[in-house]
Amino acid sequence: MRRARILTGAALALALGCCGTGAWTYAQARTDDALAHGRERDRALADGRAGIAVLTTLDASTRQRAEKGIRAWRDASTGPLREELGRTEAKAGASARGTVTEAAVTALDTRAGTAKLITTVRVEVTPAGTKEPATGRKRLEAVLVRTGEGEWKVRALSAVPLSGEREDGDR
Repeated sequence: MRRARILTGAALALALGCCGTGAWTYAQARTDDALAHGRERDRALADGRAGIAVLTTLDASTRQRAEKGIRAWRDASTGPLREELGRTEAKAGASARGTVTEAAVTALDTRAGTAKLITTVRVEVTPAGTKEPATGRKRLEAVLVRTGEGEWKVRALSAVPLSGEREDGDR
């Protein structure tokens, strides 16, 4: 009988120790800076992917659709890029649809609210008057800025040569 009480007490102490350790570990994880940094990285990645998809897409089948696409470009961008895109003339012509196939955050400064993102985009371009798109692949680097609302928007976007390609695009 005495032995059973000792074993029960030891098992209870061990269980309480495990529960206490689990609670302490959980509390540490909830306040961990690395966890907050990871969440912000995930937000920047998601917003950046969406922004680049918008910026590589334009339905220019009609002038009105082109105007709508340019407004979407402005909504996805900020700073000098937004201003430059706002000066784009809307006219009917070739249409493009970009799909981000891969993306990664290469730099993140949560205090400054800036991030860099590298992406691979599949772009389908349909010339005016045709139905068959030509598909190409682009690698882009974007500089993102966190807005006052907590959204990440594209501030700068530039092409990165694919491996085996020189700066001028020749192979």
